Amino acid sequence: METKYIFVTGGVVSSLGKGIISASLANLLKARGYRVTIQKFDPYINIDPGTLNPYEHGECYVTTDGTETDLDLGHYERFTNVRTSRANNVTTGRIYQSVIDKERRGDYLGKTVQIVPHITDEIKRNVKLLGNTGDYDIIITEIGGTVGDIESLPFLEAVRQLRWEMGQSSLFIHLTYVPYLHAAKELKTKPTQHSVKQLQELGIMPDLLVLRTEKDIPQSMRRKIAQFCNVAPEAVIQSMDMPSIYEVPLMLHEQRMDDTVLRKLGLSAEGEPDMGPWNKFLELMNTAEKTVRIGLVGKYVELQDAYKSISEALFQAATYNGYKLDLVYVHSEKLNADNVDEKLGDLDGVIVAPGFGQRGIEGKFVALKWCREHDVPTFGICLGMQCMVIEFARNVLGLEDANSTEMDPHTSHPVIDLMEEQKSISNMGGTMRLGAYDCHLRPGSRAAEAYGTTDVSERHRHRFEFNEEYRKAYEAAGMQCVGENPKTKLVEVVEIPDKRWYIGTQYHPEYSSTVLSPNPIFLSFVKAAIEYKMTNDK
Repeated sequence: METKYIFVTGGVVSSLGKGIISASLANLLKARGYRVTIQKFDPYINIDPGTLNPYEHGECYVTTDGTETDLDLGHYERFTNVRTSRANNVTTGRIYQSVIDKERRGDYLGKTVQIVPHITDEIKRNVKLLGNTGDYDIIITEIGGTVGDIESLPFLEAVRQLRWEMGQSSLFIHLTYVPYLHAAKELKTKPTQHSVKQLQELGIMPDLLVLRTEKDIPQSMRRKIAQFCNVAPEAVIQSMDMPSIYEVPLMLHEQRMDDTVLRKLGLSAEGEPDMGPWNKFLELMNTAEKTVRIGLVGKYVELQDAYKSISEALFQAATYNGYKLDLVYVHSEKLNADNVDEKLGDLDGVIVAPGFGQRGIEGKFVALKWCREHDVPTFGICLGMQCMVIEFARNVLGLEDANSTEMDPHTSHPVIDLMEEQKSISNMGGTMRLGAYDCHLRPGSRAAEAYGTTDVSERHRHRFEFNEEYRKAYEAAGMQCVGENPKTKLVEVVEIPDKRWYIGTQYHPEYSSTVLSPNPIFLSFVKAAIEYKMTNDK
C-alpha cells in the first residue's frame, strides 16, 4: 500500500493542541488496523530541545534511539503505543545544518543555495523518510507554530509542494480557534475565516477544519464556516475542552473524523475502530472514586509541562490502581527543615523530580531525609535518584560533604561523579547518556518484583553516575544497588529494602509509560502509596 500523508497546521493562536488532535487521530486510525506514526516539524533554529530551558519549551522528551525531542512526541507515544525516533522530530536547525553541510561538501556543485528549492527540498526529504521505510500506511506530520509565523513559511511551502506531488495520497487538517466573547455572548468565526484565508494565500487548501472552542458550535455556524472556507460540512469538526485529553479520540470519532479522513485518502472506512482496551482505561478513569495524593518535588513546578511525562505516568498508574490522582507540586527551592512537615505531611507518596544544576537541590535533600525517616513511599528519578544517594551518604554514612561533582567539583566524597572517559569531553551533549539502555535487576529486589522480570530496557538522559567506589559502603548500610547496566556495570537502580517503598532509578521510566502499557515501576509506586494511605486512614 502506498504511504498516505496527513499534514496538520494551526492558526489564530498557539497552544491549541495540534499534538493532542494529531495523537487522537493516529489513535483512531491505528484502532482501525492501519500502521500509523506521527512526526513533528518545529520551526525554531535550535538543533533539538536538549539545550532549551524547560521554561521555554517544557519537558525535553527522549526517544529510544537517544534523540532529545519536543514534548508532543510523548503524547504521540502515549496515545499510539508506537515508539518514535530521530526521524519523528525535525527542527529548522537540523534542516539548515544538513543543507550547510551539503554545501560545504560541494553537493550543490557551486549553485547558489536558497530557501527554495534547497531548504524546502531538505524538508520534503525529511517528511518522506519514515514513509520510505515501508513500515507505515499513514504518516501524520504536525507543523509547529501558527500560520503567519515567518519561521514556519519554509515548512508550509514544502508541504504545499508535497501536496501537489502526492495528490490524493495526502490531505491537510487545519486547527483553528473559535473564541467566545462573553460581553457579546457570541461565538466568533472571523478569526477562523482569516486563518484559512492566510493558508489559502500560501497555496494550501485545508481538507478538514478542527475548531477549538469552549462552547458548543451550532450546526448552522459550522455550515457557515464550511462555506466560507471551501470545505465540506462533514469536514468541520469541533474540539471542545474535555475533562481528560484521553477522551479526545472518542469525541473526534463521534463526529466521524476518522471516516472522513480515510475517505479523502481513498482508504476503506468500513467498520468501527477497535477501542476496547482504550475504553477500558477510560471506564477505570471515570469510575474511580477514591484519591491518592502524590507530591512531586522539583524546581520547575510553576511550569507543569516540565514534568509532563511524569504526571501522565502517575495518572495512568493511579487509574489502573482504581484511584484518582491528586498531584501536588512542591517547589524544592522553598522546601526546608522548618516547613517540610507541613508541605509533605499529608502526602501518600513523594516523587523527587529529575533536572540539572544546583538550584533547588537542597530542598530535595530535605524532602528525601524526611521521607526516609518517616517511611513514606518515595521514588527518585535521575537527579532524584542521585539526591537519594547523596542524602544517604550525608545522613547515614556520615560523609557530611558528600555530593555530586556536578554541584561541587571539589567535594571530598564524590558519591556521584563523571565516568573517567567522560571527563575530557567538553561538548555538553558529548557526555550525556541518552536513549534506551539495558538494566539487569537483582532477583528478589523490589524493583524486579515491580517489573516482573530481572531484565528491562529504559531510557536515559543524564551525565553523572553513581560512584562505584562507594558501592560496598552503601550496601553495608542498607541502600542496595539492585539494578546495573550488564555491560558497563554502572548502577541504575538503588533501593532501601527495609522501607515500605524507597527506590531511585538513574533512568527515566516515565518516557516509556503509555495508556495501554503503563510503566510497571510507576504502578508499583502508586500501589505502595495507596497501601500507605490505607494504613493512615485506619
